[in-house]
Amino acid sequence: MAQATPTTAAEDLELLRASAVTAGIIAAGYFRKDLKTWTKEFNSPVSEADIVLDKFLHSALTAARPGYGWLSEETADNSDRLGRSRIFVVDPIDGTRGFLRGEDSWTVTLAVVENGVAIAGVVYAPARDEMYEASIGGGARLNGRPLARRAVPGRHAPLIPAPGAVHQELQAAGLDYTRGPAYPSLAYRLVQVASGRLDAAVARRGAQDWDIAGAAVILQEAEVQFEDVCMGALRFNRPEIRHGALAAVGEVSLKAALHAALIKIYGCPRAQQADLELRTK
Repeated sequence: MAQATPTTAAEDLELLRASAVTAGIIAAGYFRKDLKTWTKEFNSPVSEADIVLDKFLHSALTAARPGYGWLSEETADNSDRLGRSRIFVVDPIDGTRGFLRGEDSWTVTLAVVENGVAIAGVVYAPARDEMYEASIGGGARLNGRPLARRAVPGRHAPLIPAPGAVHQELQAAGLDYTRGPAYPSLAYRLVQVASGRLDAAVARRGAQDWDIAGAAVILQEAEVQFEDVCMGALRFNRPEIRHGALAAVGEVSLKAALHAALIKIYGCPRAQQADLELRTK
């Protein structure tokens, strides 16, 4: 039997885009409605909409690519994914708290990861009609148009959302900036750095593959640096799917202050710290 031709990253992106649009239509039927909800690990909320979308996406994506592994926020993890060269990484609703409050910046976040690297991804905000997408080597787009950082008229200081402790460190360092909006969806915050609406975005330790994989390839293709402040380049589909403190930086001049603040607050594991010191000497 002839071996099937490998699917390209661009073809995988087409599948992700179509699946995200359908998931958004399904989610719209639950948005701003009275839903069944409960809490899971780390007091994180989950709703019946998260579960319905997860089931739909699993069916649609794995039927189209039966050889791919699966990692989703709403599905029990299975080590089978570690033996697959490509996997789907899925967050059916990123920003569930905002979704439940009726805010409109929640997203459907999907990625294909190959050998630890995100090669295709979408971050879709249905209520805002915004589709951010990219495949490796194919550029990043917003609603089908090339995505590039654009200066915002009238903005004189960098706009940066961050946890309160990070703001304290940035202010103590004398950085001139403005606090940015705290969008509940981490993926949405990250892609706003690619659009130019934000100048940087950060994440405390503990973000998981499904929170960031879709945004990671979009940021890469938009030429925005996004990395673990201790480890550098991001790797996905490892046994441990949690990441250290992260920074997406659209303005290079902000990198040193942001990295220093995140390292001071969240620290680096000892082995990572030793490597960091060697790299910065």
